[in-house]
Amino acid sequence: MQGYARRYVGNFVLAVFINLSVPVVLLIAVAAAGPGVDGRLSAASLGLGLLGALSVPFSAKRLARADFPRISRGDVIEDAGHHEDDAFALWSPRADDHIRQGRLARADVLEATFVSYTPDSEASFVHYVGDFDPTEVRPLIRLKLLVRGDGIDSFETTDEVRVQPLCLAAVTAGRLAVYVDPDSSTVLGVDWPRSALLSGARTCKVLGLDGRSVELTGHPDLLMEQMQISRAAGDIALVVDTVVLERLEPEVAARIAGLAERARTAVADRDRPAPPGEGPTWVVDDLPGEKGAFGRVGKGWARRGGRLARARFLEIRGTTTFQADGPVVKTMLRIRPEDGGAPFDVRRKLTVPMNYLALLHRTKEVVVRVSPNRRSYDIDWERTNLLAGVGPAVVIGPDGQQVTLTGQADPLWAVMKLLVANAVSNPSGTLDLREHRPEVAEQVLDVIGRTG
Repeated sequence: MQGYARRYVGNFVLAVFINLSVPVVLLIAVAAAGPGVDGRLSAASLGLGLLGALSVPFSAKRLARADFPRISRGDVIEDAGHHEDDAFALWSPRADDHIRQGRLARADVLEATFVSYTPDSEASFVHYVGDFDPTEVRPLIRLKLLVRGDGIDSFETTDEVRVQPLCLAAVTAGRLAVYVDPDSSTVLGVDWPRSALLSGARTCKVLGLDGRSVELTGHPDLLMEQMQISRAAGDIALVVDTVVLERLEPEVAARIAGLAERARTAVADRDRPAPPGEGPTWVVDDLPGEKGAFGRVGKGWARRGGRLARARFLEIRGTTTFQADGPVVKTMLRIRPEDGGAPFDVRRKLTVPMNYLALLHRTKEVVVRVSPNRRSYDIDWERTNLLAGVGPAVVIGPDGQQVTLTGQADPLWAVMKLLVANAVSNPSGTLDLREHRPEVAEQVLDVIGRTG
């Protein structure tokens, strides 16, 4: 990934061209008009040029900030500790009203095949007005579904579907919420926000009247019942990711409490996300985004005390701006410094790559590069995606033996930190210890043995 300095220089040149082109053209026009031209035109041109020159650094910084995932102390939220560490809220466009007239049902994804993705590649950012939900920023995926639900005869169907980027994890996880015409056994459409909930991409808890919290995430059958109850009650608003029973009508609260009690006694039956890799619903390899890597290490950055830290998304909210790699979203993250400092929360608008979004049911964690002075935190999508399981993670020992760590966050994280401590770059998902110092190889194998 291109560094912040190069992004800033590129945008500085662009800002010079944009901010100074108008006064330069005016000066040329004044000079061409001859000595009889009012001198105030020349003065105005010079004034515009001076104003444009002064604004160049600010314009370049603003453009670089929009284009580079850097978090600064100005993004920190004061007194924002109302989110639990495992909380996560996801806001995406709601389902169209015309399909919501059907019957809500569960659809298991039997097979998913990537078809196409054709964004507007001529612009860095594409902005849409109002609540418009464009189709060109949605990947087209062929889905083979098994649809089932109360009052519906189970049936299979195959169709090409435009998938909302924020809800791609529902496809990978293999669980969708759909609306069905029970008379014709046809799918009217997919409810993507509810699919994110059903798949575990968005978490869901119930806070009981006794103050105890129960996790519904991972219990798809109970979540379907919760959605049916919510729909009948006119939709139940979540507080971040929690249904608060004391805010509901007594009858509705009693029904949700019954679901929570069943979830409490069925912890052992909770569905766990499948390991990353090949499978009938794995379309991650075809989606845009950074490939996973152990990461590059700038020797100056590492020598001066730069390090890695982990952060976690607490909120992701969709906007109407997109880049080719993914949607631009409003986020809230909790950064956990590795030097013993207290965790802190930040708000930042970011472009989140689609291949990461497709694994939101597995992880909400990201890796950040911390500056030596601890004033900035750059999201490292290569390391983040390797940690998430976007691509294979393999370590080759000095004897040629391979150790596969794909999707194993703890040993991968330990190896990444170790490589930074030794100023070792490895810009791919394969770490060949035969190419590095023996002491580094020994430390890597030792840390894998302790954490793997």
